[in-house]
This record gives sequence, C-alpha cells and structure tokens, in this order.
Amino acid sequence: MMAYGHAMTVSMYVWLCRISLLSGMVCAAGLAVHVARHPQKMAIMNAVWPLCALFGGFVMVWMYWRYGRSGPGKAPEWVTVAKGTLHCGSGCTLGDLAAEWIVFAIPPVAVGFGWHWLFAEKLFATWIFDSMLAFAFGILFQYFAIAPMPGISGKAGIKAAIKADAASLAAWQIGMFAVMALFQFVLYPRFLGQRPDAASSTFWFAMQWAMIGGFVTSFPVNRLLIAKGLKEAM
Repeated sequence: MMAYGHAMTVSMYVWLCRISLLSGMVCAAGLAVHVARHPQKMAIMNAVWPLCALFGGFVMVWMYWRYGRSGPGKAPEWVTVAKGTLHCGSGCTLGDLAAEWIVFAIPPVAVGFGWHWLFAEKLFATWIFDSMLAFAFGILFQYFAIAPMPGISGKAGIKAAIKADAASLAAWQIGMFAVMALFQFVLYPRFLGQRPDAASSTFWFAMQWAMIGGFVTSFPVNRLLIAKGLKEAM
C-alpha cells in the first residue's frame, strides 16, 4: 500500500512538472508573438522576455504587461533591477538549455569538459559546459544592450559587456547550480530513486526552480552594478 501511494505521488509530481513546463512554453510563445508585433525599445529585450518566461511563466507575463512595455526609466527601482537581472538570466537560460541538450544528444562532449578524467559524475562536466555557454551568451546579450551607444563597439563593447555582466552571470550560475544540486543530489534520489536527465520533465522542472534561484542570487549583484553605473538600466 505504501509503495502504491508513493507511485501515485510520483505520478502526480510528474504531471505537475509537465504542466509547469507547458505553461512556461505557452507564456514564452505568447510573449514572443507580442514582442514581434510590438518590439521593445531595447532590441535585445525582445529575446529576454520570452526566454525568461520559460521559467517565470505567468509571473513573467504579468511583469512584462505591467512594466516591460514601458521601456527603461518608467518603473520602480526594483523593476529596473529585475529587468537587468532577467537580461543576464536570459543569456544563462539560453546557454544552459543549449549545453544540456548538446550533452544529452552527444554524451562524449562531456568528456571534453572533465567527465571520466576529472569528474566521475557526468553532471559536473555538464555544468562546466553550462557555465561556459551561459557566460558566452550572457556577455553577447549584454554587448547587444550597450553596442548601440555612441563610441561603444567591437573590442570596446566586449570589454564593457564583460565589466557590466561578469559578476552578475557568476552570481546567477551559483544560485542555479545550488538549486540543481539540491534537486539532483538530495531530493530526487530520495523521492524518485534516481537523477533524471534532460529527457525527463522532472529535470526541466528542477531547472525552472534553478533559474529562479539564479535570479535570487543575481538580483543584489545587479542592483549594485546599476547603482555604481557599471550596468545600464533595462
């Protein structure tokens, strides 16, 4: 009876994961359509809102509808910081999505990042790859935010992007990996009896929460960067 009850609980949890992921995708698709018809003043935000809706869901839709359409300079301070944090997080989200699917589809890729010769766990090697792609996309997103400014382009733009977002990206990844570690090494082994991979809805549900964790740890860093004038308000 206990085993049956546990199986039912797991089944309900899997459905919760699927619903959460589906709602994120629906929200992302809806925002993608809206920003295509009503482009943001800062062009890179056209990608930021849909990407962040993948984990933010209806909260992200509300935030976009309430504050995202007005552009920079017309929202409370916390909203400005949140936009900057989401801008950072969207690059991380894209990088992490790409890395996880690449390693899942082509496992030997993880060997190049330490699997077998540095880490016994493929997960750790994947996280190295995650971090590299997240950093690359994050800096690229920041570059496109500042490149339109007079006198900033090319190498100068890349340097400015790194200066503006390196600490924010690092803070995001720390929060994200902390939550993923909690799910993968503590919660899922006890609850599911295994660590799911990228083919499972439970994995991506955990990733949704991990991105929220990244937002929480990156928010104060972005607040400081914006206050110091090292990062532009979004």
